[in-house]
Amino acid sequence: MQTSPSAIGLVGFDGDDTLWKSEDYYQKAEHEFGLILSNYIDLHDAGTAQHLLKVQRRNLAVFGYGAKGMTLSMLEAAIELTDEKISAHDLRQIVEIGRRTLEHPVDVIDGVREAVAAIAAEFPVVLITKGDLFHQEQKIERSGLLDLFPRIEIVSEKDPGTYAKVLAEFNMPAERFVMVGNSLRSDIEPVLGLGGWGIHTPYAMTWAHEAEHGVSADEPRLHHADTAHQWPEAVRAVAVQAAAAQGG
Repeated sequence: MQTSPSAIGLVGFDGDDTLWKSEDYYQKAEHEFGLILSNYIDLHDAGTAQHLLKVQRRNLAVFGYGAKGMTLSMLEAAIELTDEKISAHDLRQIVEIGRRTLEHPVDVIDGVREAVAAIAAEFPVVLITKGDLFHQEQKIERSGLLDLFPRIEIVSEKDPGTYAKVLAEFNMPAERFVMVGNSLRSDIEPVLGLGGWGIHTPYAMTWAHEAEHGVSADEPRLHHADTAHQWPEAVRAVAVQAAAAQGG
């Protein structure tokens, strides 16, 4: 039975690199991509190193996030970087890199199940994850965490508008919402901008696009938790601070 204080009415959780490992497989894919391109170009050239990221960013509005968008961007970048000299065989190898990334195992991060279960016993919870719908649905199913979340939101982008829409569906004011995630850019900054709260748990590796953010290190509505084991305590601390801010 949930007995959450009125100051916090909903706790959101990110999926990739918060509940389960993800970036490991994307970085492995980029390494394999580089090995293929090394047959055509000098990978030590600074422009080459940034080209894939540039292409991915350019394509986000069209292909979206996730392994499928990454694969299409890899194909495009490979054709551009090799001046269309890359072989059909190697283009097929890049497609196979994408396939393996889509089929990667879902490794739940240590302490996540216990932490989410403990929080869900006190507060309503929701999973808000970003990326390709089909791939995210598969990962959620294979994670074994489906039973912990009465509500799951798979979104194409995490920005203030998306969070505002989700909160409106819950009839939840932002000041009573706290988001737990590894990305300051996607999980924390938009929520803080709406007046909500954030709990940041960094992952061992971060995609360069997600590393760029405008969150101040001394932001008072941002809490830090080194591991999932610390989430229940962090959420309770946010609830106390939120109650004080709301005059409760």
